[in-house]
Amino acid sequence: MTVNGFPRGFRFGVATAAIQIEGGTDARGVSIWDTFSRVPGAVERGETPDVACDHYHRWPEDLDLMADLGIQAYRFSISWPRVLPDGSGKPSRPGLDFYRRLLEGMRERSIEPMATLYHWDLPQALEDAGGWPERDTVARFEEYARLVFEELGDLVSSWVTINEPWVVAFLGHGFGTKAPGRRDWNDALRASHHVLLAHGVAVRALRELRPGTPVGITLDQWPSLPASSSEQDAAAARRWDGFKNRWFLDPVFRSAYPEDMVEWFESRVGAFDAVQGADLESISQPIDFLGINYYSRSTIRADESVPPLELQEVPPPHPTTEMGWEVVPGALYEHLLRIKREYGDLPISITENGSAYADPVPTNGLVEDPERLEYLRSHLEAVRRAASEGVDVRSYFAWSLLDNFEWENGYDMRFGIVYVDFETQRRIPKRSALWYRDFIAEHARTQ
Repeated sequence: MTVNGFPRGFRFGVATAAIQIEGGTDARGVSIWDTFSRVPGAVERGETPDVACDHYHRWPEDLDLMADLGIQAYRFSISWPRVLPDGSGKPSRPGLDFYRRLLEGMRERSIEPMATLYHWDLPQALEDAGGWPERDTVARFEEYARLVFEELGDLVSSWVTINEPWVVAFLGHGFGTKAPGRRDWNDALRASHHVLLAHGVAVRALRELRPGTPVGITLDQWPSLPASSSEQDAAAARRWDGFKNRWFLDPVFRSAYPEDMVEWFESRVGAFDAVQGADLESISQPIDFLGINYYSRSTIRADESVPPLELQEVPPPHPTTEMGWEVVPGALYEHLLRIKREYGDLPISITENGSAYADPVPTNGLVEDPERLEYLRSHLEAVRRAASEGVDVRSYFAWSLLDNFEWENGYDMRFGIVYVDFETQRRIPKRSALWYRDFIAEHARTQ
């Protein structure tokens, strides 16, 4: 351990996603988020990712900004429709060249690249062919993964296959609040399995093409607690955990879906029949690390009137972020210990952790954001505590480097440690960014 309590070699980074920052839509194929954002009422104020942070044109400036902040690692995502505009078939050489230049720029600045293959931007052509509920999308994902591994793998330090399969499957296909906006729970369950299977085939492809390169999956982990001491609320909180966490942890690490949730879904949605042959063997093959995205926890109460889970989240106590999420760093600490206890002593990366607040207008070239700074500080302390108690956590990525297109919330919710003036595209560091810079520098001095 170093003087400040983090393991030696621990890396501090920032994270982004392609569709949220790149813009440059004229230089790629259409994604489901391009289509979804044009559905009336789907995104606040009808805003789109067409320009976002214009990172496609401003990436050297953004890498210089990271270097100035002392960022050690950068988790970014590759846009599937930028390298395969139709989702399959002929690749785009300009798209691949963009990512090669970006990766070379990271290397030149001594920033370690962690690349995410899929951060929710399915090519619209594949959605038109059925999307994630169709098994053929897994084959198309393998084609995409192999292309990227072959073309860019020599420059990537580590890979994340899928970002937050729960969001892809259930918010995209069950609740319909994210692209593609479907509300069909049979589709959602099939999508959940096919996204995990896509993870499995990508791991196998990377082992074949780039042996020795670390690879993992990123799961959004959302601890739950019951709203009361009643048996009904306790069961509902357990069900939420099964739906949000165990539905993805168990296939990846135990080669099986949780029996209680399979029974629940089959009794209320229909047969869960997407699993075939050696699917679970593929999904559960060994990985090098687990990526955890953590933002908050949920308090759950039973409610039979809300199908199919028959529960609802209770409004959290203050303090909350602008998203209405409870600020509870202790839940991250406890969940990291739980992962070690229940799923084994595996390497962990905190691949996202951050907060949205209503930032004030920049003054004298700086944005004062004391709440975000405290969120960052307290959650890093939670990670340090877990590491000091034996959890093998190896890196932390603040979400996000930049204010960006925040999905269905448009451009209002600002998660960045760097402020973006979307009219001028000027980048302005926030106080939290300067604090993080100094924190990283202090850690580096103890190595």
